[in-house]
Amino acid sequence: MCGIVGVVSGSNVNEKLFNGLSNLEYRGYDSVGMCFINGSNLNIKKGVGKLEEVHKKVDFSKLKGNIGIGHCRWSTHGRVTEKNAHPHVDCKNKVSVVHNGIIENYSELKDELIKKGHKFCSQTDTEVIAHLIEDNLKNSRIEEAVRLALSRIEGSYALGILFADEPGKLIAARNESPLIIGIGKNENFIASDVPSILSHTNKIIYLDDREIAVLTRNSHKIFDISGKQKPKKIHTIKWSAEAAKKEGYKHFMLKEIHEQPRAIADTLNERIQNSHVVFEKEFGLSDDYLKKINRIVIVACGTSWHAALTGEFMLEELAKIPTEVEYASEFRYRHPLMGKNTLVIAISQSGETADTIAALKEAKKYGVKTLSICNVMGSSITRISDGVIYTRAGPEIGVASTKAFTTQLAVLYLFTILLSKLKKTLNQEQIKGMIDGIRKIPLQLQTVLDEDDEILECAELYYNKLNSIYLGRGINFPIALEGALKLKEVSYIHAEGYPAAEMKHGPIALIDKNMPVVVIAPHDVYTYKKVLGNIEEVKARGGIIIAIASEDDKLIPKKAKHTIFIPKTLYTLSSILAAVPLQLLAYHIADKLGRDIDKPRNLAKSVVVE
Repeated sequence: MCGIVGVVSGSNVNEKLFNGLSNLEYRGYDSVGMCFINGSNLNIKKGVGKLEEVHKKVDFSKLKGNIGIGHCRWSTHGRVTEKNAHPHVDCKNKVSVVHNGIIENYSELKDELIKKGHKFCSQTDTEVIAHLIEDNLKNSRIEEAVRLALSRIEGSYALGILFADEPGKLIAARNESPLIIGIGKNENFIASDVPSILSHTNKIIYLDDREIAVLTRNSHKIFDISGKQKPKKIHTIKWSAEAAKKEGYKHFMLKEIHEQPRAIADTLNERIQNSHVVFEKEFGLSDDYLKKINRIVIVACGTSWHAALTGEFMLEELAKIPTEVEYASEFRYRHPLMGKNTLVIAISQSGETADTIAALKEAKKYGVKTLSICNVMGSSITRISDGVIYTRAGPEIGVASTKAFTTQLAVLYLFTILLSKLKKTLNQEQIKGMIDGIRKIPLQLQTVLDEDDEILECAELYYNKLNSIYLGRGINFPIALEGALKLKEVSYIHAEGYPAAEMKHGPIALIDKNMPVVVIAPHDVYTYKKVLGNIEEVKARGGIIIAIASEDDKLIPKKAKHTIFIPKTLYTLSSILAAVPLQLLAYHIADKLGRDIDKPRNLAKSVVVE
């Protein structure tokens, strides 16, 4: 879960490398480092801490050169120390490596290299790569030395490699960890993701597993692990660099919360045509196939898993298709049962989540069709899947996902409409009502964002509480889980989400006058009266009730300490509106506590290692 950036150019690359690392820092901020070639020597500076902290200590601006690599670390192997920070070098200080991933057989390789006389300076798995390449350089040129080294490595990697003896050449390689190539004018780039280099180029090549790139300032060549050159398509990215900047907001998370009306509008745009749902050619699944689906399995992690749980409710309630939601991290290890008419859906904001990719590959072994819901064009899961639906949220920089989550819900809703029509589980009037409902959501979300005073008051009153419980029922139970997760992620306050009825089976013992209890209770014909009963149970024990309720509700404000109103909508869409106040509540509490909201401790945006 580290960030990598590299540049080879006809001019000094210091500022571009520094800015690239700054844009990547959400991927890891335990330590940071850079390496430049100046003349025929490797010049490295690195240290423990965030980029600006280390910059104050070592002054990265003193590094000069037309080629360089940089790294921000989220530690896996080895403690957070300067010696374990990247880049790592070989014994002769001629090979420099930055790495994202995990080398699973590094211990065996390290023992082998030590017996050959190699001296190691760090505790990391990464350092073996530099020494393995060095060992191969005795009899091979650099491209071959890299290829031979990678043929020995087991595990995941995204690599940037410099050679002091060939100062105009930058080598990159990937396997199961994200890495892209940026094609510029008189310069070329490598990076862990698109936004980090978008201010310099929007021409992108996506490396696939077991591919190696050799870059100079004016050329790029891609090879497979056997050394065969491969033609690769150059993609043009339509995001603007400005979309990945804060634009006056205090934090990216707050900016991205406020971008949700636009993000959902973009996700709906051109996909609703004359009361029909129409997906782009990337969708890849025919109507004839969709009519035959008799089971859906959704695999995801974290926030995307909560979206999947919400989608399960939609698909079963409306399309009448049996649906199961699996943790992607567990799916691949339990030998799942897959029938020929089972559809496996993978949900991931980045498209690079290691466990989700592994689950998708496992599903494909059974010969079933796969569909990915993703925010990043050309990412790994989109290339593996038979079909794709993009969420169109735009770049999401804050580690705690917000707009990616609600756009995932919107996509699942659209997909449910399509299946309901094909399966004839809803008539045309019902489908029209669903479409009319989702069309109103962007404006309704804006009204929620405009009414932030009650949420801010709750944050000011309760930011010093150490625990909280989030309750929901039906389609809003996953929203309770997501609300609790957001609070944990950015404020470090312990919070748990529960189905409201389960409160009596244990959590009710925790409720007292110091316990905030957030209850998601929009008015519906399914669970509303039951949730009112749950609120009464909390109130009887002195709990602090913060309720999310429909705008015309007259009962809940009499029972709750605080009521945050959301517009009336269809029951299946209430989850989108209810999620936003919970995002804002988590944000404001974290802000009151002075947390580093966009870069929460121990977390990274994309979990690209198991």
